[in-house]
Amino acid sequence: MRKRILFFAEAVTLAHIARPIALAKGLDFSRYEIFIACDPYHQRFLGCEPWHVLPLQSISSKQFLGALVKGRPVYDVQTLRSYVRDDLKLIEKIKPDLIVGDFRLSLSVSARLVGIPYTNITNAYWSPYYARNKYPLPVLPITKVLPLPIADVLFRLTQRWAFSLHCRPLNMIREENGLPSLGSDLRRIYTDGDYTLYADVREMFPIENLPRNHCYLGPVLWSPPVAKPEWWSSLPTDKPIIYLTLGSSGQSLLLPKLFDALSELPVTVLAATTRTYTKRAHPLNTYIADYLPGLEAAARAKLVICNGGSLTCQQAFAAGVPVLGIASNMDQFLNMEALTKAGLAKMLRADRLSVGKIRSVVTTMISCPRFTCTAEKFSSNNTGFKAQRTFAAFVDKIMGE
Repeated sequence: MRKRILFFAEAVTLAHIARPIALAKGLDFSRYEIFIACDPYHQRFLGCEPWHVLPLQSISSKQFLGALVKGRPVYDVQTLRSYVRDDLKLIEKIKPDLIVGDFRLSLSVSARLVGIPYTNITNAYWSPYYARNKYPLPVLPITKVLPLPIADVLFRLTQRWAFSLHCRPLNMIREENGLPSLGSDLRRIYTDGDYTLYADVREMFPIENLPRNHCYLGPVLWSPPVAKPEWWSSLPTDKPIIYLTLGSSGQSLLLPKLFDALSELPVTVLAATTRTYTKRAHPLNTYIADYLPGLEAAARAKLVICNGGSLTCQQAFAAGVPVLGIASNMDQFLNMEALTKAGLAKMLRADRLSVGKIRSVVTTMISCPRFTCTAEKFSSNNTGFKAQRTFAAFVDKIMGE
């Protein structure tokens, strides 16, 4: 009899849907019966693989992003309590041998209540074992009205209290269910699991003394299974191509400013708006679609402009293409911090964005061979990006124990 694996994909951003889909595809379906639970809106991305698709309630991306913008906890106690109930219903129905979650924080409770091994897919920069001196200053209400040095001082003074506030809802749910607190370190909240797998390259986000139940998968590559737009095969080839996507956690209000900045440059822009942009007149050098096959779009590009999230950055680096990240939330700043240091990318703050600054940085990046050479070297050193095989080997080992 095949062993059952139940994936929980939290739908607050597309990355948390993409990684479970990509990893599940690499498993041996003759050995494992696969179940993927996600929000019904995103089930169209699951394709026709021989797996079972289950509905799962998630908060909306709008609600998620609204909390991040205001610096508030993403999930309140009531939401997590309902999540645990939903988790337990699915677990009781499927009776899996292994549970895999991507940003489904409630599994820290529900999986432990039923005693089924829980594997958490996350990023290494959130690991409590990843050494850092301080956290970068994300875009917050105070950064929009105060000079950054003053906002940074206030952020440092309140950071520990704020992180503790973000940890409180899950800790309260754990206490209600007889589980010990995870403390006030937000990194423990995000990475808790019987097994924790990092969707990153070790060399980019090195961790010394990694616990035995933590390991690196490498970048998880995925593109939405969408039809190419009509203009795909007739793009101009006489100018550098820029692939622009702010992703599902990007700020669509920034797109007009980016379009304006790129309109005066000798480039062709491929823009994926993920349906967050109200279409209106756009520059003649810009081609727009709701979704694009990201891996192929990155492979055609000279530069990728994104929100600094790991999913699109990894698509770019797989193709040997540098990245300009327009960062807003802490996750994006943490990712871009390491990529910028490695010479693979440059970053602009979403709250300090101007047309002139965008043009200046883009011009530098597409004219300076250093960025492309560094990205190409990184790609050649990580040929294949073997996350699917690494995950399949991990599952085989766990299921064989």
